[in-house]
Amino acid sequence: MRGFVELTDAEMIDRFIEANELAFLFISSQGCGVCQALYPKVIELMDEFPFIQLGHVVVDDVKEIAGRFSIFTAPVLLLFVNGKEVLREARFVHMDLLREKVTKIYKLVID
Repeated sequence: MRGFVELTDAEMIDRFIEANELAFLFISSQGCGVCQALYPKVIELMDEFPFIQLGHVVVDDVKEIAGRFSIFTAPVLLLFVNGKEVLREARFVHMDLLREKVTKIYKLVID
């Protein structure tokens, strides 16, 4: 099982998105119970998609991303393809639906 790279400032986030064809951000906030429950499930799911690079951001530590990515709640899951946001899920995420959506995008990019 692989883990997420901790991204601790806006510049790191930008570089991460730009450097990876498939970049996934898990944006959480401190003390968020939903975030804590969802995080291990997302890690497990992402093992199915080895070419997606994984980044984790704590919005409390990088406040400027809230405005940049229109973050109004947590958690927020964002998938970027070649720097462009192609998938957004927020708060209560249904893992089966997330798997379906990511699979479709992944196959388009990787195949």
